[in-house]
Amino acid sequence: MNIKALLTKYKLVIRFIAIFLLVYGTLTLGYYLYLNMSDGSKYYPDYMTNLVAKQTNALLNGIGYDTVVLPHPNEASMKVIIEGKFVARVIEGCNAISIIILFLSFIVAFSGKLKTTLIYCFAGSIIIYAFNLIRIVILSVGLYHYPWRREVMHEVIFPLLIYGTVFLLWMVWVNRFSKTEKANA
Repeated sequence: MNIKALLTKYKLVIRFIAIFLLVYGTLTLGYYLYLNMSDGSKYYPDYMTNLVAKQTNALLNGIGYDTVVLPHPNEASMKVIIEGKFVARVIEGCNAISIIILFLSFIVAFSGKLKTTLIYCFAGSIIIYAFNLIRIVILSVGLYHYPWRREVMHEVIFPLLIYGTVFLLWMVWVNRFSKTEKANA
């Protein structure tokens, strides 16, 4: 088979990969620039991480845990302190933006109708953000009560849950809304 025949045969796969990489690269570069422009003076270490930490604090206090969130003195993070016990830190990677960028890149690469795609991108991002916030709250409570389970909670259970949520959102998108599914139906 020659190159032209291969390109024709795998046109949809190549298109998906190209769009995915373009969107992922653009959003990641934009996020990188945002992080480097953030001076951290008003919202330490950056606005989104600060917001997630403060919302975590509000939720933990709302469910009855005496919680304080403070800037970490030695690193770009926010310390979560429950009942006077330092249990976790919220770093830039905890704000779900990187996961949302991954989610959006896939959805746009498998785009459907413009309005449907935009609504799903917005709704999916909200779901991921909210689920991530709940994940941090549950993880913080878990670390407060079961600190010896830190590795399994932080490295296995909770990543599996957040990436599993993204995967389920992708599957719903591909099976219900993308142009590819309608073209094959």
